[in-house]
Amino acid sequence: MIINKSLNKRIVSRKPRTENRDKEAENRKCSSSNVLDSEFDSDNSNNTPQSPVPNPHSSYYWLLVKIIIIFSVIFSVFVHSAPLYAQPAIPWWLTLEYGKQRFRSGDFGAALMLFEDARRDRRAMYEQMERDFITFLSASEVRRIGDSLDRLESFSYERLYTSASAALEELFYRIPRSTFNNSATSALAAFDRLKNYPEAEFWIGEVFRIEGELPLALAQYRRALSMSDVMEDPGFVVTLQYQIASIHRTRQEFNEMERVLLSIISEHDTLWSDANRGDLSRINQEGNLPYAHASASFARTGMKRTLENQGVDRFLEMYRYNNCIVEQAHRLLGFYYVVSGRSSAEPHLMVAFLIQNTVIIEELRRRRFDFTFSNLPALMQEVGSNPLLLSYMETVEYFKTAYYLGASLFRGGYTTVALNIWRFLAGQPQAGEWHNRAIMQLRNPRVETIIERP
Repeated sequence: MIINKSLNKRIVSRKPRTENRDKEAENRKCSSSNVLDSEFDSDNSNNTPQSPVPNPHSSYYWLLVKIIIIFSVIFSVFVHSAPLYAQPAIPWWLTLEYGKQRFRSGDFGAALMLFEDARRDRRAMYEQMERDFITFLSASEVRRIGDSLDRLESFSYERLYTSASAALEELFYRIPRSTFNNSATSALAAFDRLKNYPEAEFWIGEVFRIEGELPLALAQYRRALSMSDVMEDPGFVVTLQYQIASIHRTRQEFNEMERVLLSIISEHDTLWSDANRGDLSRINQEGNLPYAHASASFARTGMKRTLENQGVDRFLEMYRYNNCIVEQAHRLLGFYYVVSGRSSAEPHLMVAFLIQNTVIIEELRRRRFDFTFSNLPALMQEVGSNPLLLSYMETVEYFKTAYYLGASLFRGGYTTVALNIWRFLAGQPQAGEWHNRAIMQLRNPRVETIIERP
């Protein structure tokens, strides 16, 4: 029995060595099947195999290394180029246009949702671009470049940071490159401004205005106006200002309306602003009056004297002024001042009426090159066959402007000129209310009491 046990121990103790030899032979057979050589520690008392170690002299080792390198390059390109935010199927600007279509068709609820979607999509897009640019600037190889925007842009193209280069392309498309002064910090700050969408804010305000929510509409217009630095159309600022003034006028907040309209004139009517500065310098007896101020003051004074002394026909024959941007501001201020009994109504209404007639005369000359202005009744005969000009006269309240210009002249003591204007209106039945009121004034000329607000 003792001999059998000893034999059994020998057989058991030798069994692991036999398994090792079998495994080694099996590994050699499978070397053509991309299996790496492995060894086991023969001194391990538990006979546990160790982890396989790649053989650097094997061709399959270098093949594995190449595969890992290629995968790393592909993954790095994907990380640099693929933004986390997926662009919507419809771009934000097209969503806004769809909203405008719904608004004009009277579907204000759907329009409001589309305007809000456009605002949200634009914000999400520029937030993602901002994150992509921050990630690019945070890379160790990029931080060594510094704040040079030109070098950073070139580096992003060379090293395939496609998301960062795409963000810079969009940034330079929206904002001129020169405004950043070659500073990456300034460019990064610009993304925060581009998140705003003033056009969408304006149209949301339009929906509120149509629905009668004037306080909400006013807040939206002011919000859009505060974002004027990223408006695609700089002239859209004037539209916003007129909408704000219109709400103040509807709510009878006339001081606020006056402030907004005066700001429009100050910003966009160089003739009026320079004339005011010239008049102020002359009153204060300041020397070295700039030529622009002096000439503007002289021109406005000459127009006023021509109107008061020679009448409206001679005035319109001698002068032209086609600054249509400020026509509405002068007109509304003239209405407000004349019903308030202020003498400053006359120059504003004079400029508004001059701009209106300049547009009409220039359009008639465009259609008939030999047209010349002679008097207002003859002008109205030419306009009568032109639907475009008739629509324009209705838009700018042509006959109302003429009536209140006569009222302001009558208040200033220029009765003859005022009566001539009212006589012109009395001969124009299409003037409606202003035709009737002019007839009443011709019968009994008087300074009207305040019977309406502007």
